[in-house]
Amino acid sequence: MNFKDNKAIYLQVADLICDEILGGEHAEDERIPSVREYAAKVEVNANTCARAYDWLQGHEIIYTKRGLGYFVCLGAKEAIHEMRKKEFFSETLPEMFHKMDLLNISINDLINEFNRTKSGVS
Repeated sequence: MNFKDNKAIYLQVADLICDEILGGEHAEDERIPSVREYAAKVEVNANTCARAYDWLQGHEIIYTKRGLGYFVCLGAKEAIHEMRKKEFFSETLPEMFHKMDLLNISINDLINEFNRTKSGVS
C-alpha cells in the first residue's frame, strides 16, 4: 500500500478497512482478518495496525469477540457514511470552496462539471 505523508498511517489503514466494508468485502457481523494478518497484507507494523483497529473500535465500526477476533459492527456502513460525510463538510468542502474562490470558479461551473462527469462525458 502506498501511504500519503499528510495523514497518519494508522488512519490510512483504518480508511482502507472502511473502504473494504463499504465495498462489501467485509459484511456486518462478519470476522475480519486479525491484526497480524492485516498488517502483513498492507505491509505495516502490527502495532500500527493494532492502533487502526483500536480507532475503528472506538468509532463503533468493529468490535471484538473474546478469543475469536474482530468483527464488523451492525450498522458499520451507515456509521462510516456519516463519519465521512462530516469529514467532507468540515474539511474537504471548505478547502474546495477556497480553491474555487482563488480560481474564480462559480457554483454554476461546478454544477456543470458535476453533471458532465456524472453523465460519463469526458
